[in-house]
Amino acid sequence: MKSPKKYTNNLIKETSPYLLQHAHNPVDWFAWSAEAFEKAKREDKPILISIGYSACHWCHVMEHESFEDEGVAALMNEHFVNIKIDLEERPDVDQIYMTFVQMTTGSGGYPLNVFLTPDQLPFFGGTYFPPVNRYNMPSFQRVLSSIAESWQNRRDELLHSANDILGEIRRVGLAEMAGENLNLEQLDNSFKSFARTFDATNGGFGGAPKFPPPMSLEFLLRYYQRTGNENALEMVRKTCDKMAHGGIYDQLGGGFHRYTVDAIWLTPHFEKMLYDNAQLARIYLHLFQITKDDFYQRIAVETLEYVKREMLDERGGFYTAQDADSEGVEGKFFVWTPEEIAEILGAEDARIFNFYYDATEGGNFEEKNILNVRSSLETAAEQLKINEETLTETLERGRAKLFAEREKRIKPFRDEKVLTAWNGLMLATFAEASAILESKEYLEIAERNADFILGNLQKDGYLLRTYKDGQAKLNAYLEDYANFTDGLTELFQVSGEIKYLKEAMRLADLMITEFWDEENGGFYFTANNHEQLLLRSKDFYDNATPSGNSAAADALLKLAKITGEEKYERFAVTVLRLIAPQIRRFPNAFGRVLSSLEFHLNPVKEIVILGKQGNELEKEVWKNYLPNKIVVAAENTENAELIPLLQERKMIDGKPTAYVCENFVCQKPITDKDELVTHLS
Repeated sequence: MKSPKKYTNNLIKETSPYLLQHAHNPVDWFAWSAEAFEKAKREDKPILISIGYSACHWCHVMEHESFEDEGVAALMNEHFVNIKIDLEERPDVDQIYMTFVQMTTGSGGYPLNVFLTPDQLPFFGGTYFPPVNRYNMPSFQRVLSSIAESWQNRRDELLHSANDILGEIRRVGLAEMAGENLNLEQLDNSFKSFARTFDATNGGFGGAPKFPPPMSLEFLLRYYQRTGNENALEMVRKTCDKMAHGGIYDQLGGGFHRYTVDAIWLTPHFEKMLYDNAQLARIYLHLFQITKDDFYQRIAVETLEYVKREMLDERGGFYTAQDADSEGVEGKFFVWTPEEIAEILGAEDARIFNFYYDATEGGNFEEKNILNVRSSLETAAEQLKINEETLTETLERGRAKLFAEREKRIKPFRDEKVLTAWNGLMLATFAEASAILESKEYLEIAERNADFILGNLQKDGYLLRTYKDGQAKLNAYLEDYANFTDGLTELFQVSGEIKYLKEAMRLADLMITEFWDEENGGFYFTANNHEQLLLRSKDFYDNATPSGNSAAADALLKLAKITGEEKYERFAVTVLRLIAPQIRRFPNAFGRVLSSLEFHLNPVKEIVILGKQGNELEKEVWKNYLPNKIVVAAENTENAELIPLLQERKMIDGKPTAYVCENFVCQKPITDKDELVTHLS
């Protein structure tokens, strides 16, 4: 029987795994709530908000060092009202206070700790604070004492400074961008910028720490597809090869970690995020379509199989993340010693396996080894003096045995909440993967996911943000509407199920009604019916996930082509024109927007396939990389009123029939697969 916890605070009522991790701290935590702000006003106390997420290593460190410490907690409880926030549930709140910390300190990150007035006005903040003075940082206790003293004795100074900074934040968050015309030169200039910042040795862009850049890679693939520029393709191949061979990729279980602390993709921060794996699996699928190299297909499939195995709820939702730590140690689940490997594989197989996967006595991570690949199969076979077939068989056998053994270890904590935006990203990936790989199972996963979100994360027709333990809550944000609409649109194109298109259109209409800025253009991050925060911001920069505005523009452009609804294109183009001046200054921050521009500025193939689902013509459409296409697959033309592309169409001689249109011109009906290939190229 478990002993009762010494402390329990208000977070015990929450569903967020991150908040529940802090429910037994001695700190008197509140969730972001009216109750907390009323208490602060009543007691005339400043507020401390602490923002993090469940897979954040330094969030766990600060909890252990400070929030579990009774002395620190006593100081916090005496002088402050303390609010814990799950970044993934409340990105709206995070966006405001992260901007404040970045403006006042020059950097940001998590944990994010910010001090506010009872009216939510920030006046001091930072990220991680140590328990004692070190790293040239004051201890957290010293910060708390100093803030408490300033609140009592120098409040006027704090408030004056805070109001000045609020003015600056408002200018950042609500800056009116000058719209400008859109043209191919913007894409060419962006490509040149990517080429300048590309790491030709290791792939990726810039130095350490190194983050996977899936949206930038997708733009480069589209640029290559249009221009034939081999350098664009080579940048993607180099990056994807290096990542897939590095420690950022789980060589045994599939899937990508968040980032590496070095520039060579070796030492990851070991958490795995749903959004990374959704976007990266898609890049490898597209590379496979272009190159026909089975290696890229393998990485995509292993990543999707990882998600299916570890991140898929039995009801159809995708979980959020897996932690970096297990048993309180970062990376413990993933690393090996040569002795462990030899014990499992036997001496000879271990000799080969350890050589290929760079497992040495000295280790590459705290005297243990992150498995990674340093040479090609051909080179390794030559150096090991065995043939490639023997090497391949030995490695496959070894991976299977080590994976089975690793499954016996204590796994990293898994955040099992379901976020609508991130599910939209993974929905789109599984939908497209089902068509490219001709997998009925992946299509079923995509359909179950869409049905789960539609059935469980809506209230009165409006989307909700998060689901956990049977409870859905919080108003959805722009990114939820945009990414889920995009996922539904992809699923419609693959499945032909009209209900997904109807839902995509309904949500797109809601997105326009609830989020659009009638005065300055662009979409707000929060809806008209959202609670009033310090300010109402817009997000334009693509970060680890697409910005809400770029995902919205992308989804609306596709819907416009499928449905013939010009209003969707009008809103999308307004967004693109607003962002265009920013792209010129920093194209690396706008990968998704650049892909949308490629779609908008270039001819789009409108492909209608009439016939039973899964016919040969349909399969042919998905064999090659055709980013500038929309697909309508239908068994009949009963939905021609909703989809004008179906009007006047019919099957020829009872055979599956393709209609391909481009630039307002249609080719004659096609029933022959080889003839379709020529019209798609």
